[in-house]
Amino acid sequence: MRFFAASTALALAAAAHATSWTFSDASVSVDSKTSEKTVETFSSADRSKKTIDFGHQDVLKITLTTKDGSKARRPHQAFLVIKEASGLEAPYALTLKESGKGVVQISHKDLPAQLLTAAAPLEASLVLGSTGSTEGSVTPVFDIAVKLDPDHPTSRPAAPLRYGKLAEIHHVFRADPKSPPKIVSLVFSLAVLATVPALFLGWIGLGGNLCHVPTAIGNAPLSHALFCGSIVAMEGVFLSYYSTWNLFQTLPVMAVVGVVAFFSGTKALGEVQARRLAGDR
Repeated sequence: MRFFAASTALALAAAAHATSWTFSDASVSVDSKTSEKTVETFSSADRSKKTIDFGHQDVLKITLTTKDGSKARRPHQAFLVIKEASGLEAPYALTLKESGKGVVQISHKDLPAQLLTAAAPLEASLVLGSTGSTEGSVTPVFDIAVKLDPDHPTSRPAAPLRYGKLAEIHHVFRADPKSPPKIVSLVFSLAVLATVPALFLGWIGLGGNLCHVPTAIGNAPLSHALFCGSIVAMEGVFLSYYSTWNLFQTLPVMAVVGVVAFFSGTKALGEVQARRLAGDR
């Protein structure tokens, strides 16, 4: 029983010393171009009993001193939150000094359209919070009745704008490209094949010598066979890509054939250069 009584006493003592952010010397004033300035006071315990009329040319000015328990101090966060009946709200940060004195001014242009055209009075609350053991606070302080310009009335929306789930979007991708007609492909294929004899004849005319084929194969049979085979294989890869393969099937095969062509071609062409340097053409 003694231990239980001691624990209860400690808990009560901790609760007694727990502090929360409050404020004092709070007032809201309405600076108007059409009427006299009005001032209403409020506190953390008693909100303003009078609804504040907020005309289209008026400026609301809220001043107060924030307090950590009983000491005037500046919190990390201090906002005046204005909220309508449906729950839509807009925060306005207070400008605070180290002494805890803060101020914020609000005009019609600072209010969102949904708040500006709300039918019911708006509720203003003061939100204070900071790091440390001091608890934050949310305190309703006064209500605001927005008065629109009678010469330029703002139409009230049928329903407040809300962000929510939209209709599902069905993406329509572009259809795969189609191959040209077979007759067109055949004509261009024959045109390409017709250049092969012309290329071969041109090589002969420039001094090509087929008599060195046995010598080249004898000096480096594997290199020449792989190099010529890789060239033919690469053409086969292009043909397969054109007819049936996709890009993901083509690229790995091209990489393998390209590596074979590089290493075998280095040795095969090195053998040809060696014979040319020796004067055997």
